[in-house]
Amino acid sequence: MKTGYYIDTCIYLNLWQKEVDDNTGALLWKFTKEFLEKVETENSIVYYSGFILKELKFILTDEEFDKKKILFESSPNFRRVFLSEEEYNFARKIEKESNYEVSFYDIIHMLLAKKTKSLFITRDNKLIEFSEKYSVIARKPEQL
Repeated sequence: MKTGYYIDTCIYLNLWQKEVDDNTGALLWKFTKEFLEKVETENSIVYYSGFILKELKFILTDEEFDKKKILFESSPNFRRVFLSEEEYNFARKIEKESNYEVSFYDIIHMLLAKKTKSLFITRDNKLIEFSEKYSVIARKPEQL
């Protein structure tokens, strides 16, 4: 069975915006690039959702977004996943239980990783720890 990954929005931005860790000088974009090359070499599956696209559309310019969304639509390794109404409501419940310390979209990403039985790829340390409470394995790209 192919390994599946659900990649958080911040990871795509690391690559596209050539982000560097302000504290350590680590080339975050390079870790992401190497991870995505590994995914392609292994012919793994990358799941994404409309929530990822919505976040990217909000952050990127219209022109940048139109160029970048081609990755999701044209790659045979990328598969879109959808959230059910029941899952949406569960995400709202988790958000409330977390006292709104974890964003609703982050919870959705976590639940979609669980739904697809995928590794959740993010840089958010708090989210990595939070995901464990819901039996979701979350890692940074450089940890794989």
